[in-house]
Amino acid sequence: MAVSDDQLSEWIEGLTTRVEARLRQTLATPHQFVEEASRYLVEAGGKMFRPALVMAAGGLGLEAGGVDEDSLVSAAVAVELTHVASLYHDDVIDEAELRRGGLSAHQKWSNSVAIMIGDYLLAEASVLGASLGVDFVRYQGHTISRLVQGEIAEMVGPEAGVDRISHHLEVIRGKTAALINAAARYGGWFGGLEPDQVEALTEYGENLGMAFQLADDLLDIVSEESGKGPGTDLREGVPTLTTLLIQTHHRDEDARLLELLAGPVPDEDLPEALALVRAHPAVEEARAEVRQWSETARSHLVGFPDSASLRLLHQVCDQAVLRSS
Repeated sequence: MAVSDDQLSEWIEGLTTRVEARLRQTLATPHQFVEEASRYLVEAGGKMFRPALVMAAGGLGLEAGGVDEDSLVSAAVAVELTHVASLYHDDVIDEAELRRGGLSAHQKWSNSVAIMIGDYLLAEASVLGASLGVDFVRYQGHTISRLVQGEIAEMVGPEAGVDRISHHLEVIRGKTAALINAAARYGGWFGGLEPDQVEALTEYGENLGMAFQLADDLLDIVSEESGKGPGTDLREGVPTLTTLLIQTHHRDEDARLLELLAGPVPDEDLPEALALVRAHPAVEEARAEVRQWSETARSHLVGFPDSASLRLLHQVCDQAVLRSS
Protein backbone atom coordinates (compact mmCIF):
# COMPACT_ATOMS: atom_id res chain seq x y z
CA MET A 1 0.00 0.00 0.00
CA ALA A 2 1.38 3.39 -1.03
CA VAL A 3 2.26 5.83 1.76
CA SER A 4 1.30 9.46 1.10
CA ASP A 5 3.48 12.44 1.98
CA ASP A 6 1.10 13.33 4.82
CA GLN A 7 1.15 9.78 6.17
CA LEU A 8 4.95 9.77 6.09
CA SER A 9 5.08 13.09 7.96
CA GLU A 10 2.69 11.74 10.58
CA TRP A 11 4.78 8.57 10.92
CA ILE A 12 8.04 10.53 11.32
CA GLU A 13 6.42 12.87 13.86
CA GLY A 14 5.33 9.86 15.88
CA LEU A 15 8.82 8.36 15.82
CA THR A 16 10.34 11.75 16.67
CA THR A 17 8.20 11.88 19.81
CA ARG A 18 9.54 8.45 20.73
CA VAL A 19 13.12 9.54 20.04
CA GLU A 20 12.73 12.59 22.29
CA ALA A 21 11.23 10.47 25.07
CA ARG A 22 14.00 7.90 24.71
CA LEU A 23 16.64 10.65 24.92
CA ARG A 24 15.14 11.89 28.19
CA GLN A 25 14.96 8.33 29.52
CA THR A 26 18.54 7.58 28.50
CA LEU A 27 19.93 10.67 30.21
CA ALA A 28 17.98 10.16 33.44
CA THR A 29 20.42 9.40 36.27
CA PRO A 30 20.49 9.72 40.07
CA HIS A 31 23.48 12.07 39.63
CA GLN A 32 21.64 15.38 39.29
CA PHE A 33 24.59 17.37 37.96
CA VAL A 34 25.43 14.74 35.30
CA GLU A 35 21.82 14.79 34.12
CA GLU A 36 21.70 18.58 34.03
CA ALA A 37 24.98 18.91 32.14
CA SER A 38 24.25 16.09 29.68
CA ARG A 39 20.82 17.50 28.85
CA TYR A 40 22.20 21.02 28.42
CA LEU A 41 22.91 20.80 24.68
CA VAL A 42 20.36 18.07 23.98
CA GLU A 43 17.59 20.42 25.12
CA ALA A 44 19.11 23.59 23.66
CA GLY A 45 17.06 23.40 20.47
CA GLY A 46 19.22 21.56 17.93
CA LYS A 47 17.88 20.64 14.50
CA MET A 48 17.76 16.86 15.22
CA PHE A 49 18.77 16.48 11.58
CA ARG A 50 20.57 13.16 11.98
CA PRO A 51 17.74 11.33 13.78
CA ALA A 52 15.33 12.68 11.18
CA LEU A 53 17.55 11.27 8.43
CA VAL A 54 17.55 7.84 10.11
CA MET A 55 13.75 7.89 9.99
CA ALA A 56 13.48 9.31 6.46
CA ALA A 57 15.80 6.62 5.12
CA GLY A 58 13.99 3.95 7.11
CA GLY A 59 10.73 5.10 5.61
CA LEU A 60 11.86 3.67 2.27
CA GLY A 61 10.90 0.27 3.71
CA LEU A 62 7.41 1.26 4.84
CA GLU A 63 5.54 0.08 1.77
CA ALA A 64 7.23 -3.32 1.90
CA GLY A 65 6.43 -3.65 5.59
CA GLY A 66 10.04 -4.30 6.61
CA VAL A 67 10.59 -1.46 9.09
CA ASP A 68 11.76 -2.26 12.62
CA GLU A 69 10.49 0.86 14.37
CA ASP A 70 12.00 0.11 17.78
CA SER A 71 15.45 -0.32 16.25
CA LEU A 72 15.01 2.82 14.14
CA VAL A 73 14.27 4.81 17.30
CA SER A 74 17.25 3.32 19.16
CA ALA A 75 19.58 4.00 16.23
CA ALA A 76 18.30 7.59 15.92
CA VAL A 77 18.94 8.19 19.64
CA ALA A 78 22.43 6.68 19.42
CA VAL A 79 23.25 8.90 16.46
CA GLU A 80 22.03 12.05 18.23
CA LEU A 81 23.94 11.20 21.42
CA THR A 82 27.10 10.71 19.36
CA HIS A 83 26.56 14.01 17.56
CA VAL A 84 25.96 15.97 20.76
CA ALA A 85 28.99 14.33 22.40
CA SER A 86 31.10 15.60 19.51
CA LEU A 87 29.75 19.13 20.12
CA TYR A 88 30.85 19.07 23.75
CA HIS A 89 34.33 17.97 22.71
CA ASP A 90 34.52 20.25 19.67
CA ASP A 91 33.67 23.38 21.66
CA VAL A 92 36.49 22.66 24.11
CA ILE A 93 38.98 22.22 21.29
CA ASP A 94 37.80 25.34 19.44
CA GLU A 95 37.39 27.36 22.65
CA ALA A 96 33.94 28.29 21.36
CA GLU A 97 31.90 30.73 23.44
CA LEU A 98 28.45 29.92 22.08
CA ARG A 99 26.54 26.84 21.00
CA ARG A 100 22.89 26.67 19.92
CA GLY A 101 22.29 30.26 20.98
CA GLY A 102 23.67 29.94 24.52
CA LEU A 103 26.94 29.57 26.36
CA SER A 104 28.92 26.50 25.36
CA ALA A 105 29.15 23.84 28.08
CA HIS A 106 32.81 24.45 28.83
CA GLN A 107 32.09 28.15 29.31
CA LYS A 108 29.16 27.37 31.61
CA TRP A 109 31.11 24.83 33.68
CA SER A 110 34.66 23.91 32.66
CA ASN A 111 36.68 22.11 30.01
CA SER A 112 36.91 19.03 32.21
CA VAL A 113 33.15 18.85 32.72
CA ALA A 114 32.44 19.29 29.00
CA ILE A 115 34.91 16.55 28.05
CA MET A 116 33.56 14.11 30.63
CA ILE A 117 29.95 14.78 29.63
CA GLY A 118 30.88 14.12 26.01
CA ASP A 119 32.43 10.82 27.10
CA TYR A 120 29.30 10.00 29.10
CA LEU A 121 27.08 10.55 26.06
CA LEU A 122 29.29 8.30 23.93
CA ALA A 123 29.04 5.62 26.62
CA GLU A 124 25.24 5.84 26.64
CA ALA A 125 25.20 5.63 22.84
CA SER A 126 27.29 2.47 23.10
CA VAL A 127 24.84 0.92 25.56
CA LEU A 128 22.02 1.58 23.10
CA GLY A 129 24.10 0.19 20.26
CA ALA A 130 24.62 -3.10 22.09
CA SER A 131 20.91 -3.83 21.67
CA LEU A 132 21.15 -3.34 17.90
CA GLY A 133 23.63 -6.06 17.07
CA VAL A 134 27.28 -6.58 16.24
CA ASP A 135 27.09 -4.95 12.81
CA PHE A 136 25.72 -1.76 14.33
CA VAL A 137 28.36 -1.70 17.07
CA ARG A 138 31.12 -2.27 14.52
CA TYR A 139 29.91 0.47 12.17
CA GLN A 140 29.30 2.88 15.02
CA GLY A 141 32.86 2.29 16.24
CA HIS A 142 34.16 2.90 12.72
CA THR A 143 32.11 6.11 12.57
CA ILE A 144 33.43 7.43 15.89
CA SER A 145 36.97 6.61 14.74
CA ARG A 146 36.39 8.77 11.66
CA LEU A 147 34.99 11.58 13.81
CA VAL A 148 38.06 11.55 16.05
CA GLN A 149 40.49 11.36 13.14
CA GLY A 150 38.73 14.29 11.47
CA GLU A 151 39.03 16.33 14.65
CA ILE A 152 42.71 15.50 15.00
CA ALA A 153 43.36 16.31 11.34
CA GLU A 154 41.80 19.73 11.87
CA MET A 155 43.91 20.32 14.98
CA VAL A 156 47.28 19.41 13.41
CA GLY A 157 46.61 20.90 9.98
CA PRO A 158 47.70 19.60 6.56
CA GLU A 159 50.98 17.76 6.19
CA ALA A 160 53.75 19.30 4.10
CA GLY A 161 52.80 19.34 0.43
CA VAL A 162 49.10 18.64 1.03
CA ASP A 163 46.69 21.13 -0.53
CA ARG A 164 44.85 23.06 2.20
CA ILE A 165 41.47 22.78 0.48
CA SER A 166 41.82 19.02 -0.01
CA HIS A 167 42.79 18.70 3.65
CA HIS A 168 39.79 20.80 4.69
CA LEU A 169 37.40 18.57 2.74
CA GLU A 170 38.92 15.48 4.38
CA VAL A 171 38.35 17.08 7.79
CA ILE A 172 34.69 17.57 6.90
CA ARG A 173 34.46 13.95 5.75
CA GLY A 174 35.50 12.84 9.22
CA LYS A 175 33.85 15.42 11.45
CA THR A 176 30.47 15.68 9.68
CA ALA A 177 29.95 13.34 6.74
CA ALA A 178 30.85 10.19 8.70
CA LEU A 179 27.90 10.43 11.09
CA ILE A 180 25.41 11.53 8.41
CA ASN A 181 26.63 8.57 6.34
CA ALA A 182 25.90 6.34 9.36
CA ALA A 183 22.45 7.86 9.94
CA ALA A 184 21.36 7.06 6.38
CA ARG A 185 22.89 3.57 6.60
CA TYR A 186 21.10 2.77 9.85
CA GLY A 187 17.82 3.88 8.32
CA GLY A 188 18.38 1.45 5.47
CA TRP A 189 19.32 -1.38 7.81
CA PHE A 190 16.32 -1.04 10.10
CA GLY A 191 14.03 -0.15 7.22
CA GLY A 192 14.59 -3.70 5.97
CA LEU A 193 16.20 -2.66 2.67
CA GLU A 194 18.38 -4.82 0.44
CA PRO A 195 22.19 -4.66 0.90
CA ASP A 196 22.75 -2.75 -2.35
CA GLN A 197 20.13 -0.20 -1.29
CA VAL A 198 21.80 0.20 2.10
CA GLU A 199 25.13 0.87 0.36
CA ALA A 200 23.49 3.44 -1.92
CA LEU A 201 21.99 5.19 1.11
CA THR A 202 25.39 5.18 2.80
CA GLU A 203 26.92 6.98 -0.19
CA TYR A 204 23.96 9.34 -0.26
CA GLY A 205 24.60 10.19 3.40
CA GLU A 206 28.33 10.70 2.88
CA ASN A 207 27.84 13.20 0.06
CA LEU A 208 24.89 14.86 1.78
CA GLY A 209 27.10 15.32 4.84
CA MET A 210 29.66 17.19 2.76
CA ALA A 211 26.97 19.46 1.30
CA PHE A 212 25.41 19.96 4.73
CA GLN A 213 28.64 21.13 6.39
CA LEU A 214 29.76 23.32 3.51
CA ALA A 215 26.31 24.95 3.52
CA ASP A 216 26.52 25.41 7.29
CA ASP A 217 29.87 27.17 6.92
CA LEU A 218 28.41 29.47 4.28
CA LEU A 219 25.43 30.19 6.51
CA ASP A 220 27.85 31.50 9.13
CA ILE A 221 29.00 34.07 6.57
CA VAL A 222 25.88 35.03 4.63
CA SER A 223 23.21 34.88 7.34
CA GLU A 224 22.58 37.29 10.19
CA GLU A 225 21.01 34.46 12.19
CA SER A 226 23.25 31.70 13.51
CA GLY A 227 23.25 29.63 16.69
CA LYS A 228 26.87 30.62 17.22
CA GLY A 229 26.46 34.20 15.97
CA PRO A 230 27.25 35.34 12.40
CA GLY A 231 30.92 35.40 11.54
CA THR A 232 31.88 33.05 14.36
CA ASP A 233 34.31 31.09 12.18
CA LEU A 234 36.02 34.35 11.19
CA ARG A 235 36.18 35.50 14.81
CA GLU A 236 37.69 32.20 15.91
CA GLY A 237 40.06 31.90 12.95
CA VAL A 238 38.46 28.63 11.80
CA PRO A 239 39.21 27.98 8.11
CA THR A 240 36.26 27.35 5.80
CA LEU A 241 36.10 26.57 2.11
CA THR A 242 35.25 30.21 1.38
CA THR A 243 38.22 31.66 3.26
CA LEU A 244 40.58 29.05 1.83
CA LEU A 245 39.40 29.90 -1.69
CA ILE A 246 39.95 33.60 -0.99
CA GLN A 247 43.51 32.87 0.10
CA THR A 248 44.20 30.98 -3.14
CA HIS A 249 43.02 33.80 -5.45
CA HIS A 250 45.95 36.18 -4.81
CA ARG A 251 44.00 39.22 -6.06
CA ASP A 252 45.58 42.63 -5.47
CA GLU A 253 42.25 44.03 -4.32
CA ASP A 254 42.09 41.44 -1.52
CA ALA A 255 45.08 42.81 0.38
CA ARG A 256 43.00 44.11 3.30
CA LEU A 257 40.84 41.00 3.42
CA LEU A 258 43.87 38.70 3.40
CA GLU A 259 45.33 40.73 6.24
CA LEU A 260 42.14 40.20 8.24
CA LEU A 261 42.05 36.48 7.45
CA ALA A 262 45.64 35.92 8.59
CA GLY A 263 44.33 35.05 12.06
CA PRO A 264 41.22 35.30 14.24
CA VAL A 265 39.33 38.46 13.27
CA PRO A 266 38.99 40.90 16.20
CA ASP A 267 35.42 41.84 17.13
CA GLU A 268 35.96 45.44 16.03
CA ASP A 269 37.00 44.29 12.54
CA LEU A 270 34.31 41.63 12.13
CA PRO A 271 31.74 43.80 10.29
CA GLU A 272 34.39 44.86 7.77
CA ALA A 273 35.62 41.29 7.30
CA LEU A 274 32.09 39.96 6.80
CA ALA A 275 31.32 42.64 4.22
CA LEU A 276 34.50 41.91 2.26
CA VAL A 277 33.99 38.14 2.35
CA ARG A 278 30.34 38.41 1.31
CA ALA A 279 31.32 40.49 -1.72
CA HIS A 280 34.05 38.06 -2.82
CA PRO A 281 33.47 35.64 -5.75
CA ALA A 282 34.71 32.81 -3.51
CA VAL A 283 31.27 32.77 -1.88
CA GLU A 284 29.65 31.74 -5.16
CA GLU A 285 32.42 29.19 -5.74
CA ALA A 286 31.63 27.67 -2.35
CA ARG A 287 27.92 27.63 -3.22
CA ALA A 288 28.75 25.75 -6.42
CA GLU A 289 30.63 23.19 -4.32
CA VAL A 290 27.55 22.70 -2.15
CA ARG A 291 25.44 22.12 -5.26
CA GLN A 292 27.94 19.60 -6.59
CA TRP A 293 27.99 17.51 -3.40
CA SER A 294 24.21 17.71 -3.19
CA GLU A 295 23.78 16.48 -6.75
CA THR A 296 26.22 13.64 -6.13
CA ALA A 297 24.17 12.63 -3.09
CA ARG A 298 21.02 12.73 -5.21
CA SER A 299 22.61 10.50 -7.85
CA HIS A 300 22.80 7.65 -5.31
CA LEU A 301 19.00 7.66 -5.02
CA VAL A 302 18.59 6.60 -8.65
CA GLY A 303 17.04 3.15 -8.77
CA PHE A 304 14.85 3.49 -5.69
CA PRO A 305 11.14 3.25 -6.51
CA ASP A 306 9.17 6.45 -6.17
CA SER A 307 7.77 6.94 -2.67
CA ALA A 308 7.08 9.66 -0.12
CA SER A 309 10.37 8.85 1.62
CA LEU A 310 12.33 9.07 -1.62
CA ARG A 311 10.81 12.47 -2.33
CA LEU A 312 11.75 13.57 1.19
CA LEU A 313 15.36 12.48 0.70
CA HIS A 314 15.48 14.52 -2.51
CA GLN A 315 14.06 17.50 -0.63
CA VAL A 316 16.86 17.21 1.92
CA CYS A 317 19.34 17.69 -0.95
CA ASP A 318 17.42 20.79 -2.05
CA GLN A 319 17.45 22.18 1.49
CA ALA A 320 21.23 21.87 1.73
CA VAL A 321 21.53 24.07 -1.35
CA LEU A 322 18.93 26.56 -0.11
CA ARG A 323 20.73 26.94 3.24
CA SER A 324 23.82 28.17 1.40
CA SER A 325 21.90 30.82 -0.56
